[in-house]
Amino acid sequence: MKKLTDKKAYICDMDGVIYHGNKLIDGSREFVDWLKTQKKKFLFLTNSSARSPRQLRQRFSDMGIEIDEDHFMTSALATASFLASQHPGARVYVIGESGLINALHDKGFAIDHANPDYVVVGETRTYNYEQIENAIRFVLRGAKLIGTNPDVTGPSEAGIVPACRALISPIELATDRKAYFIGKPNPLIMRHAIKKIKCRREETLIIGDRMDTDIIAGIESEIETVLVLTGITGRNDLIRFPYQPDHIIDSVADIIRTA
Repeated sequence: MKKLTDKKAYICDMDGVIYHGNKLIDGSREFVDWLKTQKKKFLFLTNSSARSPRQLRQRFSDMGIEIDEDHFMTSALATASFLASQHPGARVYVIGESGLINALHDKGFAIDHANPDYVVVGETRTYNYEQIENAIRFVLRGAKLIGTNPDVTGPSEAGIVPACRALISPIELATDRKAYFIGKPNPLIMRHAIKKIKCRREETLIIGDRMDTDIIAGIESEIETVLVLTGITGRNDLIRFPYQPDHIIDSVADIIRTA
């Protein structure tokens, strides 16, 4: 454990690591308090595009954890930055929540329901057939298909819920087009995270609950990895993957119990 506590910077997933839905995972508040007390650099990096950093700060506050907006990075922010580098001022058709819409607005993109350059899909609880029809029509006309992240499912208080890749798959199937996904494990979002946290990869630890996003993102970015068993991945799932995390712990609380 000393190897884990000696790191200067920590990149942490949220769903399945810090909380499930609106319920904190045991020991996660103490872990965040330890990060602050030890003056560690830390960033909460989420593949979810639903909430903005301001909304995430408020969500943490409602659960008793006080941290600044600067400690959050979302797939929505990374998606908006990617599109700004590719096609500044493009028109976009968005299927997603306010976190994604606001991130695109902040980068100068106009929402277009008639002739968009991009169809951008993120998590949303208001997904409907009309949105799917519109997206299919726009993609067949030439709009490029972008997914904020490749997660098929995500954790919640009630259990597993569909995530971005599950929502975008009907559009891919109907158009015979493959979406480009920005979130973990895409190196794009990891470069954003490292730049924001201002620390070398060798001094950084990435903590997550998913082998197919968090852990492979760390491996491909040459960042030491920690798998926690409080989310999607269980010990019995590890045999399915041709790569393994550097460390496996029950929860983030284990990091500080021996600090």
